Amino acid sequence: MRQTILIIDDHLNVRTMIADYLQEIGYRVVTASDGAEGLIIARRVRPDLVLLDIMMPKLDGFGFLQAYRREHQAPVILLTARIDETDKVVGLELGADDYVTKPFSLKELVARIRAVLRRTAAARQPNEEQPLRIGNLELNRATRMVTVDERPIYLTPSEFALLALLMASPGRVYTREQLLEHLQGNSYEGVERTIDVHIRNLRRKIEPDPTNPTYIETVFGIGYRCRPLS
Repeated sequence: MRQTILIIDDHLNVRTMIADYLQEIGYRVVTASDGAEGLIIARRVRPDLVLLDIMMPKLDGFGFLQAYRREHQAPVILLTARIDETDKVVGLELGADDYVTKPFSLKELVARIRAVLRRTAAARQPNEEQPLRIGNLELNRATRMVTVDERPIYLTPSEFALLALLMASPGRVYTREQLLEHLQGNSYEGVERTIDVHIRNLRRKIEPDPTNPTYIETVFGIGYRCRPLS
């Protein structure tokens, strides 16, 4: 079954260029010209991945993300012409999984799409291993469920992938570069601050007190680890 990608961009030439290329390599593509139309289409077709422009009329990319993440967990890649790193950070904090800065090559975009879809698919694969547990935090890779005190926690694909990696090796320190490579593959072109944003989002969702984390520990000057608990 072909995977469906939703492209949301107010520039017709951009939508057409990306759609034609993705269709040629086997994806099913649907498009929208702004965030409001994108929400309507997303509810109808439930895409496997969303390519999302930030600067759009009616409802911009940030507004779309806020609304979309209340209903859907499918991965989102931002298509941004903005140079300011703050805008990228805001997008990640709102639930985006990755971003590509315009202008970009279509080959680079496809590599990012495939990397995000691979880790999403891997997270959904049946797994006979026992759930990962640390204290009151539990992660089940078979069902892709995370709970704290038996309360379900909803994570983006990137957040889930990071937490699963950290919980699988409690006490092991991962550098930001290693974590970014885990998310984006060997050809990543992101900034290490991306990881800080994802970790901050994770802590906000799973930690009793995000300012004094119980589960995800910062190793200053290096990166992060899942703190082993007795």
